[in-house]
Amino acid sequence: MGQQVAVFGAYGHTGRFVVAELLARGFVPVLSGRDAEKLRAAAAPGLDVRPASVDDPASLDRALAGTAAVINTAGPFATTAAPVIEAALRAGIPYVDVAAEIEANDDTFTQFTDRARAAGTLIVPAMAFYGGLGDLLVTSAMGDWTSADEVHIAYGLNGWHPTAGTRIAGDVSRERRGGRRVRYAKGRLEYHDDAPAVVDWPFPEPLGTRPVVAEFTMADVVTVPSHLTVPDVRTYMTTEAARDIATPDTPEPTAADERGRSDQTFLVDVVVRSAGRERRAVARGRDIYAVSAPLAVEAVARVLTGRTRTVGVASAGAAFDAADFLGALSAHVTVDIRR
Repeated sequence: MGQQVAVFGAYGHTGRFVVAELLARGFVPVLSGRDAEKLRAAAAPGLDVRPASVDDPASLDRALAGTAAVINTAGPFATTAAPVIEAALRAGIPYVDVAAEIEANDDTFTQFTDRARAAGTLIVPAMAFYGGLGDLLVTSAMGDWTSADEVHIAYGLNGWHPTAGTRIAGDVSRERRGGRRVRYAKGRLEYHDDAPAVVDWPFPEPLGTRPVVAEFTMADVVTVPSHLTVPDVRTYMTTEAARDIATPDTPEPTAADERGRSDQTFLVDVVVRSAGRERRAVARGRDIYAVSAPLAVEAVARVLTGRTRTVGVASAGAAFDAADFLGALSAHVTVDIRR
């Protein structure tokens, strides 16, 4: 029998993809979350169901007992990350999450780096489409460069049907920053009130040049500079997707294939510049929520088999061999590195 891996938030949209990926990889998922009824409804026969709440540390300890690692898929991570990390530290097991919230990821680095390093364990936040994939692409594109002047990550989504969890997390983030927008410039996070600009971005085919919202800032502004010397990290979003996420009545994603994936497609275009030189990485795939599952599960598999580069709190690019990791995702993501 494979190793047990706890999934907190197992009945959520991304949580279900993670549970399925764990099973496909030979792990034994332990399903956890606040709602016992939803957990039982989501559980395949024979799977262990352990209800737990972030405001009940004893319940989290019971949920993680005997497991080899925990994947947190339950947002908003401003509320769930710290309690589940605390429980992972008590249990002495690695922690991975799929947080896209900028401030929540920053909190994880700030609050837990020293403790996790002292414990000799690994905490990997934002191990998902936002934050994780971009960081792996940037790290691979950098290659032998030890620093760069600027990083640009353009998200070419054909649309974005957000889950209820995405909307709640977005509300929490906006409240935390008082409605302001955030950017990473001159080596730090900055908050500002100016209106976002729309510019053209030259995506590779099949997208081609498309209008994007500039400084549509995602978790990459935390993960990339956490381990790479880059003073300016900018992210962009196609206007179609930005419009979808801003529209309150955009419906949630619906399954369009036998794996439960939606028909959403993505192209992530990464440009790294240093002293007049440029390197690029491109990733293509389907369904930003579904692809977060192989990202998170591959991370757990590598941690549990010792294929890591550090301990403490680390982003994907710092924790793992980025190029090798991306190669392992070939069934889910097509990657092209151009140096």
